[in-house]
Amino acid sequence: MPSQLLTFPARALLFDMDGTLVDSTAVVETAWHRLSERFGVDPDVVLASIHGVRAVDSIRRWAPPGSDIDALVEELTEFEIGAAAETVAVPGAVEFLNALPVTSHALVTSAALPLAVARMKGAGVRLPQFVVTAEDVPHGKPAPDVYLLAAQMLGVDPAEALVFEDAEAGIQAGLAAGMRVVVVGDHVSPDAPDLPRIADYTGVTAVEEGDGLLRVSLPSSAAG
Repeated sequence: MPSQLLTFPARALLFDMDGTLVDSTAVVETAWHRLSERFGVDPDVVLASIHGVRAVDSIRRWAPPGSDIDALVEELTEFEIGAAAETVAVPGAVEFLNALPVTSHALVTSAALPLAVARMKGAGVRLPQFVVTAEDVPHGKPAPDVYLLAAQMLGVDPAEALVFEDAEAGIQAGLAAGMRVVVVGDHVSPDAPDLPRIADYTGVTAVEEGDGLLRVSLPSSAAG
């Protein structure tokens, strides 16, 4: 079949980090397996719930009553920062971000800022000029706060933003913010199964059309 593209007009591109721009799966699974065993809960159940969610929110959910939540978050963050060199870029992410105007996009992650900086550096992916992290909002994903803040920082209406996400919590956050969402990877959202989808950034382009408008093109073969 002939190659076709799906195109979207947008004034802001908002990127989740883990699973969207970088692959930190091995480190995340190791860290949460260790915590799960200490908490006395099934690691597979915990791992199924944490993706896209702030560490503090996941630890509050799974740690035994009376746990020192702040200390556990600090311990987890230190471990993950120490292993940040194991993070790798999602194919095409480096080239795609480097081609974007610096004022057109933001990193919107549930990670803390030091971890976000370490992982992006470890993967060799440029840190955008605009960054929203776990510390910046009272409510993390799936609440829309992080994406609404990013749109405000970039000075765009939420409806003009295009979100790139890999996990259900982030997908829900983007949709709740009134934004369009592109799924990166193979996650299928039960609430929005027909979202456009890319395996990675191979073949993804964004062309400036003037007045801050970007024309984003995705390979249609990767659409949901």
